[in-house]
Amino acid sequence: MKKTVLSGAFAALVLGVAFSAPAHAAGVSACLITKTDTNPFFVKMKDGATAKAKELGVTLKSYAGKIDGDSESQVAAIETCIADGAKGILITASDTKGIVPNLKKARDAGMLIIALDTPLEPINAADMTFATDNLLAGKLIGQWAKETLGDKAKDAKVAFLDLTPSQPSVDILRDQGFMIGFGIDPKDPNKIGDEDDPRIVGHDVTNGNEEGGRTAMENLLQKDPTINVVHTINEPAAAGAYEALKAVGREKDVLLVSVDGGCPGVKNVAGGVIGATSQQYPLQMASLGIEAIKKFADTGEKPKPTAGKDFFDTGVTLVTDKPVPAIKSIDTKEGLNKCWG
Repeated sequence: MKKTVLSGAFAALVLGVAFSAPAHAAGVSACLITKTDTNPFFVKMKDGATAKAKELGVTLKSYAGKIDGDSESQVAAIETCIADGAKGILITASDTKGIVPNLKKARDAGMLIIALDTPLEPINAADMTFATDNLLAGKLIGQWAKETLGDKAKDAKVAFLDLTPSQPSVDILRDQGFMIGFGIDPKDPNKIGDEDDPRIVGHDVTNGNEEGGRTAMENLLQKDPTINVVHTINEPAAAGAYEALKAVGREKDVLLVSVDGGCPGVKNVAGGVIGATSQQYPLQMASLGIEAIKKFADTGEKPKPTAGKDFFDTGVTLVTDKPVPAIKSIDTKEGLNKCWG
C-alpha cells in the first residue's frame, strides 16, 4: 500500500498539481482527474473547477493522464487523493470499466465520486455524472450528415475515427449515436465494431488528438479511398483527419462531423473544415461537480440526476452554418459566443 501511495504522489508531481485558494477552516478538498491536460476540453474543465473551488473555498488538486487512454496515471492520482483525505473526486475516466474498483475504494473511504462527461460502467459506480447526453450528441451529427447527403446517404462510405481500444462509454455513445442518426443499425449499442452495414468502411482509434486523427484517417483511406463521410470522436481528431484528407486532395468532397464545440472547432466549422459539431459545456460540468462536493462535505447530501435520466444533463447544441430543416441548430457566430478553449 505504501508503495502505491508513493507512486501516486510521484505521478502527481510529474503531471503537475494545480491548487485553488486555501480552504476555509472546514478543510474541504477535492480532486480533478482528467484524461489529458492538453485537450482544450479538459483545459476548460480545469478552469471551471478551479474558479468554482476558489469561490467556495475548496482546495483543489488537479491531475491528468499523459494521453487519452492513460488509465495508469489516473489510478495513481486516485490513490493520492485517498491518501490526502479529499472529500470528493471529479473524473473523466479513460478506462470506464477498469477504473471502477479504484473508485470504489475511494467511495469506501467516504469520498463523493463525480464522473464528468464520460459515464462510468456501470454508471452507478459514480455518485453522480455531470455530462452531455453523448448519445444525443452523436445522433445530432449523424442525422445532420444524413439530411445533408439526402438520397446519397444510402450509398455513403463512412469512416469512424473513435477514441481508444478500451472503448470508454463516451466513445461508444457518440459512435453509436451517429449510427442511429445516420440510419445505420448499431447492433449491440454497447459495443463498437459489430455492425454489418456495408456503408461502414471501418473504425480506427485516435487517442482524441490531432496526430491520432491524421493517422487513423490515413489508415482508413488506404482501406477505401472513396470514403465520403467521417465521424470523429472530437474536434482535435477532426482537425487531424482534415489534414490527411487535404494531403490526398479529398478535403472538399468529404463530410466531416464531430463533437466538442470548443472555439478552435467552431472556427473549423466556420472555415469549412468540419461540417457540423455537437457543442458541449465542460465549464458547467466541472463547476457543478465542485458545488456538489462542497454541498456533500457540508450536509452529506448527494446530487440528483435530471428528471427521466440517470445522469445530470448539461446540454448539447448542434453548431453548423449549413442547417437542415429537421434539426434545431445554431450558426458559428452564436457557437463562438458559447464556445470554450
